[in-house]
Amino acid sequence: MKNITVFCASSFGTDAIFEQEAFQLGATLAKNNIGLVYGGAQVGLMGAVANGALSAGGTVTGVLPHFLQTKEIAHAGLTELILTETMHERKTKMNDLSDGVIALPGGFGTLEELFEILTWAQLGLHKKPVALLNVNGFYDELIAFIDTMVGKGLLKAVNRDMLLVDTNADALLDKMRSYKAPEVGKWISKETT
Repeated sequence: MKNITVFCASSFGTDAIFEQEAFQLGATLAKNNIGLVYGGAQVGLMGAVANGALSAGGTVTGVLPHFLQTKEIAHAGLTELILTETMHERKTKMNDLSDGVIALPGGFGTLEELFEILTWAQLGLHKKPVALLNVNGFYDELIAFIDTMVGKGLLKAVNRDMLLVDTNADALLDKMRSYKAPEVGKWISKETT
């Protein structure tokens, strides 16, 4: 993996460990010679992950829509800042530039980005690993809900297993390196439930 996209909040949240782990993830990527691709902002967890990578000598590419350039405040110290016209162009560009995705804690935007990339994988549009860094149990309820989707016959277990999860960045990178995309279709028939 040469580059990993990180989706995360443009705010810090209420738990100091979110910022610490975001910074550490950026540094871990840099120490593993993996470039960071992210949303381009200097604020919140987005800024923390970028600063972590930059502090360890990493390459950081930000992708930011023009209309968010002042709201999310573009990071001035990046290796490269790519400006897009729309949010969809942003996600497409981030996907094009990366070999995998990690989601840190975040809100609606983080979840929307994560689930779109997961859906693209489920549909066979890419075979990249998609992962959650489950900082301080942040994603526990979401993981339980995804398991409910499987239990209710609305998501195949093999597709659920496409989402890699760990609480440790190094362990998560190991899982991502050994990831193999499923070869089955996403559709569930009455016969397979």
